[in-house]
Amino acid sequence: MKIVVLDGYTLNPGDLSWEDVKKWGEVEIYDRTPAEQIVERIKDADAVLTNKGVLDKEVLASCKNLKFIGTLATGYNNIDVQAAKELGIVVSNVPAYGTNAVAQFTFALLLEICNQVAVHNQSVKEGEWTNNIDWCYWKTPLMELAGKTMGIIGFGRIGQKVAQIATAFDMKVLAYDEYQNLSLETENIHYASLDTLLQQSDIISLHCPLFESNVGMINKETIQKMKDGAILLNAARGPLVNEADLSEALESGKVYFAGLDVVSTEQIQMDNPLMKAKHSFITPHIAWAPTETRARMMEIVSKNLQGFIEGKPVNVVNL
Repeated sequence: MKIVVLDGYTLNPGDLSWEDVKKWGEVEIYDRTPAEQIVERIKDADAVLTNKGVLDKEVLASCKNLKFIGTLATGYNNIDVQAAKELGIVVSNVPAYGTNAVAQFTFALLLEICNQVAVHNQSVKEGEWTNNIDWCYWKTPLMELAGKTMGIIGFGRIGQKVAQIATAFDMKVLAYDEYQNLSLETENIHYASLDTLLQQSDIISLHCPLFESNVGMINKETIQKMKDGAILLNAARGPLVNEADLSEALESGKVYFAGLDVVSTEQIQMDNPLMKAKHSFITPHIAWAPTETRARMMEIVSKNLQGFIEGKPVNVVNL
């Protein structure tokens, strides 16, 4: 079996091993593949592994040997799964590998907003504490999380883990999800309508998948329903947020701060309105990237290949 990895660098920039994948066939690994080179590189492949490579109907139709596509991610919007199904190509993704990492990163963003550790570290290193007439000082408002309400939009595995951490900080949680599992409700965790969540939450954190129906769900109208001075966190998908509207809300103070690990176009463009917006932290889509998390993904990718080869495919998204 010929296996081609189209864009392996982000998963494995050199600190992991491809050996578990290589035991399933002849493997060609490319760090990156420009769109115009995809067909040439996979035209005779039996299996393709990719994160962001666009495999649309035209590309798939050009690859007569292709039988399996494995995503190096949970999301698979870069693959025409219906066309793959029609062509008899199995598509498997990697679910649930990054639950702990993304929840942890969500709170890394939130705690940075609340405590501004980097700002104060820099201040100390520049001598401000040494030369200060007082024994301590703070350069920004500091915030305590206990007693605050966190609204979690999307209450799957990651949203539930975020809620668990929030309650450990003595926060209350409002959760919005189209599919409610009432057994998850506790004294401090309750489902709510989207409007109620927007109106009552001090912090709003996005953890829902991206669909056509929720593109731009955080916009001028929904922001207006939020508490004045609310905090917005997004470690899900960038297009969930109308970035121009959020930028305006940050400038006006309607939204106090935004912590974002994703944006609508990645890599971020310099004309993105959030690049100049005050009170925003933007990181380069790294919530998923701890070494342990990527190693877990590599293990699942190999098991996906194994399942397909043995005639028992797993994590299939185009049944």
